Amino acid sequence: MTDPAQTVTNWARNITYTAKEFHRPDSLDELRSLVAGSARVRVLGSGHSFNRIADPGPEGVLVSVAGLPPAVEVDTAARTVRVAGGVRYAELARAVHARGLALPNMASLPHISVAGSVATGTHGSGVANGSLAAPVREVELVLADGSTATIARGDARFEGAVTSLGALGAVTALTLNLEAAYDMAQTVYTELPLDGLDFAAVSGAAYSVSLFTDWREPGFRQVWVKRRTDRPAVDFGWAAPATEAMHPVPGMPAGNCTQQFGVPGPWHERLPHFRAEFTPSSGDELQSEYLLPRAAAVDALHAVDGIRQTVSPVLQTCEVRTIAADPQWLSPAHGRDSVALHFTWVDDLTTVLPVVRRLEEALAPFDPRPHWGKVHAVPGEVLRGRYPRLADFRALARDLDPDGKFTNPFVAEVLHG
Repeated sequence: MTDPAQTVTNWARNITYTAKEFHRPDSLDELRSLVAGSARVRVLGSGHSFNRIADPGPEGVLVSVAGLPPAVEVDTAARTVRVAGGVRYAELARAVHARGLALPNMASLPHISVAGSVATGTHGSGVANGSLAAPVREVELVLADGSTATIARGDARFEGAVTSLGALGAVTALTLNLEAAYDMAQTVYTELPLDGLDFAAVSGAAYSVSLFTDWREPGFRQVWVKRRTDRPAVDFGWAAPATEAMHPVPGMPAGNCTQQFGVPGPWHERLPHFRAEFTPSSGDELQSEYLLPRAAAVDALHAVDGIRQTVSPVLQTCEVRTIAADPQWLSPAHGRDSVALHFTWVDDLTTVLPVVRRLEEALAPFDPRPHWGKVHAVPGEVLRGRYPRLADFRALARDLDPDGKFTNPFVAEVLHG
C-alpha cells in the first residue's frame, strides 16, 4: 500500500513524519523493489519512539513492515523462533507460550514491535537479564540495492547488526533463542526510602525489579517485584506490600496493569507492567531514559534527588531498572552492567526540554547513554565518545549501505556529526 497523502505520527503524537510517501508493502518482493527504487528509506516499527529516529525527511519514504506476513515460526527442538519484523511482543509471546517456551524478558509494554525494540536497545529489567536484543541469533535484512542478507551469531558483523538504529537495512525477520516456559508472581511494595538504599540487594531481590517515584519526595513510591515461581521466594524486607492494585503513574487506574498481589501466572502476563489487551495510556506523554554504570546507581539517584524540585513539576513517573551488559556495538548497555533511569514526562516539549538538559547536567559525571528512541539533548560529539565500537559500526554501515540510503539526520549525527 502507498499513500503519499497520509499523515503519519508516532504513538505519542509529538512527531509528525515528514516523508514524501508512506508505504506498507504486503510482500517481501514489494519491499525489495521499493527499497531498491528509493533514494532515502526509513522503517517505522510500532511508532513508540519520541524523537526523529524513524523520520526519513521530506525527500525520503517511510516504510512499515507491519503489512508483511506476520510469521512466527517456533522450532521447539532448537528452542528458537523466527519472527517477522512487524510482529509485536504480545503476539510473539502468545505464540511462543502456546508451544511451551518463553522469552527471557519483555519490556513494560507488550504492544511494541520486536524489530523496532531490538534495533533501539529497548529492555526490560533484571540484574542478570540483557536487553530485548540479547536473545537474537540471526538478523534478516533487505539491503539498499534490494538484495537480502542474513547475519548470524559467529559472523564478525553480528554485534553491529542487532542494535543498528535501522541504519543497515530493513529488518524483515529475527531469530531468537527461547527457553522453557515459566510462571511468575508479581508483588508491589510501597514507600522504599532513598536514604540508606542498598540498591544491589533491592534490585537483585528477584528476577525483575522496578522502582518508581515521582520525585516529589525522596524515595520510591512503588517497587514492582517479579519472581519466577521456579526460584526461591522473595523476602523483601525493605518496604511494605501494597494493599491495593497500583499503576506506575500516581492517580491512574490500575485495571490495565498486570496481575499483582503475588498471584502466579504465565511469564508473558507478568513480565510487562501492562496487559496486552489494554492500551496503557492515550500517548499524552514524552519519555527520556538514560543508562548508566550500575555501580553508580545510588550516586546517580542522589544526583536526581538534588534537582527533584526542577524535575517533579513536569514528571508523571520515573522508573529505575537494571540491565546486564552486552557486546552489541550500539547498545546503551554495551560493555557495562547498567541501571536505567526512565522518565515519563508531561506532553509539553517546550517545558520538558530545559528540564531534560538540567537532568543531563546532573547525570553527566556518570557517562549516561540515552535510549535511542527517546527525548534527549546530549550533543552528538559527546554521545559518540560513549560508544567504543562506533568506528566499527560506521564501517559496517558504509559496507552495507555505501550511499547512506537508510541514514537520516538523526543517524548521521550519531555516526558522523
